[in-house]
Amino acid sequence: MYHRGFQLVLSCDAFGIFGAGVLQDDRSSSRWRDAIGSTRDARATLAPHRFLGTLQAQIMTTTLAHQLAAFACSLRYEDLSQNVVHEVKRRLIDSLGCALGAWNEEPCTIARGLATEFSAKKGATVIGTTHKAPPDWAAFANGCCIRYFDYNDTYLSKEPAHPSDNFSAVLAIGEAVGASGKEIITAVAIAYEVQCRFCDQASIRARGWDHVTYGAFSTALACAYLMKLDLEQTRHAVNIAGVNCGAFRQARVGELSHWKGVAFANAARHGVFASMLAARGMTGPAPIFEGQMGFEKEIGVSMGDVGSLFTKTAEAMPGEGPASMILKTSIKFWPAEYHSQSAIEAALHLRNQIQDLSQVKTMVIESHDASVDIIGSEPEKWHPQSRETADHSLPYITAVALIDGEVTDKQFAPERFTESGIIEFLQGVKVERNDELSAMYAEAVANIVHVKLADGRTLTKRVDYPLGNAKNRLKDSELEGKFFELAAPKITKDGADKVVEQCWQLDQASDVSKLNGSLEIKEK
Repeated sequence: MYHRGFQLVLSCDAFGIFGAGVLQDDRSSSRWRDAIGSTRDARATLAPHRFLGTLQAQIMTTTLAHQLAAFACSLRYEDLSQNVVHEVKRRLIDSLGCALGAWNEEPCTIARGLATEFSAKKGATVIGTTHKAPPDWAAFANGCCIRYFDYNDTYLSKEPAHPSDNFSAVLAIGEAVGASGKEIITAVAIAYEVQCRFCDQASIRARGWDHVTYGAFSTALACAYLMKLDLEQTRHAVNIAGVNCGAFRQARVGELSHWKGVAFANAARHGVFASMLAARGMTGPAPIFEGQMGFEKEIGVSMGDVGSLFTKTAEAMPGEGPASMILKTSIKFWPAEYHSQSAIEAALHLRNQIQDLSQVKTMVIESHDASVDIIGSEPEKWHPQSRETADHSLPYITAVALIDGEVTDKQFAPERFTESGIIEFLQGVKVERNDELSAMYAEAVANIVHVKLADGRTLTKRVDYPLGNAKNRLKDSELEGKFFELAAPKITKDGADKVVEQCWQLDQASDVSKLNGSLEIKEK
């Protein structure tokens, strides 16, 4: 059915009721762009056929992609609370520290080597270098560094996530288009809001999909905002990113590989590329979420009414205004999978009560279902053969914290996690489910550690909110301490000081080129 340049495509259910519809424009997008999001204009355009006008208005304003686009296009820096702005700066410091700390790791070196083979006129700096690569490649290389140590921030809900992964895309496009510091801050708030709201809405890991699947949407929207795309272009960026976003959960089960630490970097690359294509006029399939073969149908989840939360009146935190989900996320104090953070803290506490570690005989860790399922149940967790498996092993992480009295990068070196003594001790470590702790999740991320000694005593410590949790926040000084520990060996203490200063003053920056330039590593 055609009418005035529009093609109406309808799919009907068995009862003849319209189940989905897409209006495809046969004209240039610029000539009907004003109709997007405007029911009155849409109806006026199709006035001779009131039914089509009403249907078009509904389609154009009710799909999730349109709601997301409207949110990203309407949000402004001035809408953000001071606490949100401050938290974005904190996460930038944390993310850059994680990136510099992991800079020499093998997958980061691989990604950087590949990205620096390509140059771009309007490129983005590959962290640690002066090279400007195409933004999508820079986002991938930088994203590998931010994520690889498993040390960046966390959001836990129906689906877990590491939302600071979004920084790789935001910084890449932000530099390429010359975005201001305030625009960078707003884009980050958008990305956090989208990814965390999606995590609240539906779990996808149980269906075999990886959490980074949501990242293609969050990065595409953040980049579309920075590129100042209009509603129609932003919607298409969402559609393009979404049609290829499905990532297999196999990345995080069994014997883990490099890909566990770089999977989101790939999602960010998709988000950046989707926004760049949309800016040039590329269109994507719609409706991407509700369609007959769209996200909900193929992934096997319902996004429900999550779109209604993407407004300036929906506050994740009371009194904090729109895009305040970042305030509900947590920073890691130790470089290990987040569900182990409270177990680490408990083990370190118990170690201070044990004068002779040779008296330790066995260890029992009581944990919640998510922790057991993700990092405490597979046989590989008791015999880690790679860093990726070791930092996702509840028994190993907790045991090495007790034995070494610390959890740093050293504890994830192959010579440590394959050492015969630690492997032998691991065989006496048990992980048990605790229904009370499971009921408290994800508000609390609790572990109870029991250590049995040779003299028959059992020492016990329970931690519900580990240091860095949203309910037990790191002080700014503690966050800076984490950054200096990771960054100073790579860019010197003076260099690290300059980076921290620029991050705290991000809202005053005209662009991020100076900040990115401050991250250059001068290898000896």
